[in-house]
Amino acid sequence: MNKNFEEEYRLLGLNIAYYRKRAGMTQLQLAELVNISRTHISTIEGFHSKTSISLDTLFRIADVLDVPVEKLFHFDYRD
Repeated sequence: MNKNFEEEYRLLGLNIAYYRKRAGMTQLQLAELVNISRTHISTIEGFHSKTSISLDTLFRIADVLDVPVEKLFHFDYRD
């Protein structure tokens, strides 16, 4: 992972957590539907996370959460 994008990865993880909770899912439920481990979801969503995420995983998460993938990249919270 490029250190220059740590903040973007953190915000992406927070957005995934937001939409997961909005869907009423636990990390385990999302992980099972995306076919990754719960600890990987936890690491992705972690506030201080410094882990990258593959596009395939990101697209699967967006699909399972029924969220357009571009919404996961909406980092402007001033709206």
